[in-house]
Amino acid sequence: MNLLKSIWKNKAAYLFILPHFALFLTFFLIPVGHGMYLSLFDYSVFSQEFIGLDNYKELFHDDLFWKALGNTFMYTFGVVPLWLGKALLVTVLIYPFRKGIRTFFKSLFYLPHVSSTVIIAMIWLWVFNPNFGLLNYFMDSIGLDKVVWLGNKATALPSLIMMQVIMGGGSTIVLLSAAMSSIPEYLFEAAEIEGASSWQIFRKITVPLLKPTILYSLVMGTIANFQTFSNIYIMTEGGPEFSTLTVAYLVYETAFKNYYLGLASAMSMIMFVILVTLALIQFKWLSSNVEY
Repeated sequence: MNLLKSIWKNKAAYLFILPHFALFLTFFLIPVGHGMYLSLFDYSVFSQEFIGLDNYKELFHDDLFWKALGNTFMYTFGVVPLWLGKALLVTVLIYPFRKGIRTFFKSLFYLPHVSSTVIIAMIWLWVFNPNFGLLNYFMDSIGLDKVVWLGNKATALPSLIMMQVIMGGGSTIVLLSAAMSSIPEYLFEAAEIEGASSWQIFRKITVPLLKPTILYSLVMGTIANFQTFSNIYIMTEGGPEFSTLTVAYLVYETAFKNYYLGLASAMSMIMFVILVTLALIQFKWLSSNVEY
């Protein structure tokens, strides 16, 4: 009864959040719930049979799934620290410039973020081309042998990581720049008067005060890169020899090529649990002594 009274008392607030909650329910909670439901079935286009946790047991013994999961972890933890470090470095380097110049650089780095991932992947296919690609042109000009970047299992995944690090981080630079602009200037001036070096100012003042933004960027970047699909689909299709196969791409192949919808749903649920766990670890690790 008290709960109903509280809801009625704050009915205006609930009405304001109702549209957002309706979209959240329709496009997130219901699909997630349906995915959990499908993961318990041997579900295909023409038949469905309840099998409980058998899909999860099958994945536990599936070497290809473990290979995809390992590649996904390698890709995510290869990309996220590097582009976050790049974004932080760029933010610190452009901060001393006047506002107009900072805006120019932020726009420049943000441009790939609003560009089509398909177009960007097509451009990088040309960069990595073993015969006439830009990267091998530079390799040849300095006397090094050409490399089949995406056709060699030793270089395919690192090449994709390098591409994502170079192209990513634009939105993070914008966020970090906005957060850095809100840091009181007198803190930097006081540190300089006390004789602090640039590195000490960066480590003792800049990074701690940017911690909430860094945490947000880290969590969102981990989620986005753990679900990477477009680059894999366009550039490598999981090859060579499954060296770039990720969980998201394996879900696509299992669901929409082989039509094992129950098994694909089980993969998605495992990926969902892993992402929630990683997010909780990151919040536990970085949220101490942070004011939001």
